[in-house]
Amino acid sequence: MRQSILWPAVMPALLSTSLHCAAQVPLPATPKPGQILVSGAVPDEASKAAMLQRLRDLYGADRVVDQLAVSPVSLPPNWNGYVQKLIQPNLKLISKGELKIDGTNVTVRGEVANEAQRQQIASDIATSLNPSYTVNNGLRVSAAEQNLLDETLAKRIIEFDSGKATLTLSGKGILDEMAAALQKVKGKKVEVIGHTDNVGLRESNLALSQARAEAVRTYLAEKGIAPEMVMVSGQGPDRPVAENSNAEGRARNRRIEFRVAQ
Repeated sequence: MRQSILWPAVMPALLSTSLHCAAQVPLPATPKPGQILVSGAVPDEASKAAMLQRLRDLYGADRVVDQLAVSPVSLPPNWNGYVQKLIQPNLKLISKGELKIDGTNVTVRGEVANEAQRQQIASDIATSLNPSYTVNNGLRVSAAEQNLLDETLAKRIIEFDSGKATLTLSGKGILDEMAAALQKVKGKKVEVIGHTDNVGLRESNLALSQARAEAVRTYLAEKGIAPEMVMVSGQGPDRPVAENSNAEGRARNRRIEFRVAQ
């Protein structure tokens, strides 16, 4: 017998909670923005009432849409009690999320603001269950952090002295802004990736791109960004974003990229 609680998206986007089992139940409708859609099957009216009340206490009665059915299903020992513990306030931190319980296997997915939240939510879930349950952490850091870095860099080129890993004044100015943005990306490592055009030997370009990425990490450390939070790599000419056949394209390819580690 298979049971699960599922919501395709959690507030502040959407939240839908579904309990599935081997009994045949209607598929849940698509929740509207702000709704908590509860669907699937539970074994008795008491289980249904307890789940609905828990969700209403957490999200507000006006947001909970009841599509739960009562069917003769078999549940693991104290399953209702564990469900009550799993529906906890930190679920509100997840967007586009899913919490699924298949017997004693629990999977949580969705987006959270930072790595600390990702680990804490999974830890809280694990400690609320007994050792017979397995917790799979499928949470990921929200794309909002990557968007912040992308918007700060704004497709600008961090310049170096020609053929060297020495930052120019304009390059340092951009990195000052990036350092401020990186201060907002808490608990998540960021990869600094160096790129070059295809002029010259590939091996030389790989070494130069690596050295420039390391120079960026060093400069960011001077601005208060912990070196252990910044990973570096040099891709040389292997990942161009423009044609190398003209000066404009080559200039675009000589760049530093910032990627939030997943």
